Amino acid sequence: MAGFDNFAERLARRLARGTSRRSSLAWLGIAVTGAAAIPALPVARAATPAHGGGTAGRVPVTSGSEQDPGDRNSCDYWRYCAIDGFLCSCCGGTVNSCPPGTEVSPITWIGTCTNPADGRAYVISYNDCCGASSCGQCLCNRNEGDRPQVRPQANNDYNWCLGTESSIYNCSLAVIVGVATEDAG
Repeated sequence: MAGFDNFAERLARRLARGTSRRSSLAWLGIAVTGAAAIPALPVARAATPAHGGGTAGRVPVTSGSEQDPGDRNSCDYWRYCAIDGFLCSCCGGTVNSCPPGTEVSPITWIGTCTNPADGRAYVISYNDCCGASSCGQCLCNRNEGDRPQVRPQANNDYNWCLGTESSIYNCSLAVIVGVATEDAG
């Protein structure tokens, strides 16, 4: 073992004699710059069904009514025009009800979406379901009509699980509140 210690000591002393702090910092800077210049490899997780993208392996869920067309498990469903989160219809709940073990937040954000069946605009209340860890399925982020965070009632970037026993977010609902009226303005 003494031979290894002598070898390591000679190597360390030779390295210390041959380099300065300034040159070591220069090499470190080059290494950091070079590492930052290497582009991150692209990852397409969002395109897989387990992460909310794609439709492979997912059965369409419809209302069965001509007045409420579309797949409730798809981000393209008309009620989801201003949603940001996991769809409760993919997480054990429905468009209107939270999955078991979660509770609906009394605080909400709103959006106005047009129903393609009748061409009318409807006010949609987006409520978060809280109390269990994130569902992780059917992520949907549509920001049609989204307002800046200074207008929180029309902004979907907040954790709306305030006023519940737990502030842990699970998924989001899209409940029709009523028909939007034209501003007499």
